[in-house]
Amino acid sequence: MLLLVLSAMVLGSGLASAQDGEALEGTLRGPDRDPVSGVTITVAQDGQQVGTATSGADGTWRVPVPGPGSYDVTLDPGSLPDGTVLRKADGATLAGVTIRAGQQRTVLFPLVAPGEATGGEGGGTGQAPAPAPVDTGPGIGALLAQLTVAGIKYGAIIAIAAIGLSLIFGTTGLINFAHGELVTIGAMAAFALNALAGWGLLVSAVVAIAVGSLVGAGLELGLWRPLRLRGTGRIQLFIISIGLSLLLRHVILVLFGSRPQPYNSPYVIQEAMVLGPIAITPRDLVITLLALAVLVLVGVLLLRTRIGKAMRAVADDRDLAESSGIDVSRVILYVWTIGGGLAALGGILFGLSEIVTWDMGFRLLLLMFAAVILGGLGSAFGAMVGGLLVGLVAQLSTVYFPVELQNAWALGVLILVLLVRPQGIFGQSQRVG
Repeated sequence: MLLLVLSAMVLGSGLASAQDGEALEGTLRGPDRDPVSGVTITVAQDGQQVGTATSGADGTWRVPVPGPGSYDVTLDPGSLPDGTVLRKADGATLAGVTIRAGQQRTVLFPLVAPGEATGGEGGGTGQAPAPAPVDTGPGIGALLAQLTVAGIKYGAIIAIAAIGLSLIFGTTGLINFAHGELVTIGAMAAFALNALAGWGLLVSAVVAIAVGSLVGAGLELGLWRPLRLRGTGRIQLFIISIGLSLLLRHVILVLFGSRPQPYNSPYVIQEAMVLGPIAITPRDLVITLLALAVLVLVGVLLLRTRIGKAMRAVADDRDLAESSGIDVSRVILYVWTIGGGLAALGGILFGLSEIVTWDMGFRLLLLMFAAVILGGLGSAFGAMVGGLLVGLVAQLSTVYFPVELQNAWALGVLILVLLVRPQGIFGQSQRVG
């Protein structure tokens, strides 16, 4: 049944994306980070113009395109207000922007004060402009090193978000399909405080993590604990979690809209640093190191602290833990609180690494389940290892295969591992019957 629901999630996500239609969009902000309005953006394909747009009062623009393909996006420098220029003098046109079926792709044009402009290309997609070409030595070796770093970053974010999902299953037996929405809530809370309220990104992130923890604890106290006390079965709880996921996701859509948005931070657009064969922005380096540090701290929490040992005891054998004097209800509340905070942190890092969208947690959910199942159901350490492995396989597969298939290869590795070790890497074999 779980596999059928996962398949339905993938198919449903694809259908929803296809219905949205393809488009190129972005937000223009000046040197002072204020929105820049009245700027003309033109999109062309094979030399033929397919659409144009003018940035609105909030700096946003959007050009629907006729379908998947490669497009050239041009900003008219003459329409820029006084005191604002492109960061790179020849960066008015971004050529060869590829868009997939159903994709709304974000394109950024970095704008600066006249005295800060330089030569070279300046446009970009996602969060940052492409770094200038560098001599990375032997091609395949440099590429593998670059993708390994990207895979560690991606996998660490998945692992952080998946730890709570694994512990919740281990302590309650709940397959929580709404866990992805905790990821989105964390990212959206940080975005609201940072981009809308004008708070600093660090303060916004701390408050958003607290919000995620409170939401996790509130769901346990207000929904899941009462249902367990009423004797609700696991299948019914599983179905309820799907309904809760749909509800939360579409409430977020109503509140924040469907337009992808970056954080309002000077760290969004950065030049890449070259470290040997690896080119990485300071932002991505900090994200990677911070994510790995969080995984280490969670490991220390589980191994060295009293509450961590209690969590592992309840996950291993709830009845034995309860008979040993452990307050299982309190431990489960701690699990939901910590899991919600970690999911929120994963959403913040994912949004800073890519971009904030209303369904970002849902898009990450399948990979979180893959990490949990690969590492072993109920094992926090298994979720960590599984997340890193999923991230590495997803990124390294792009050496020989299209990037659109990276998640499929990660799930393929999951199937291969389960054929050899059905209980997962850190799971324990159990006798049935």
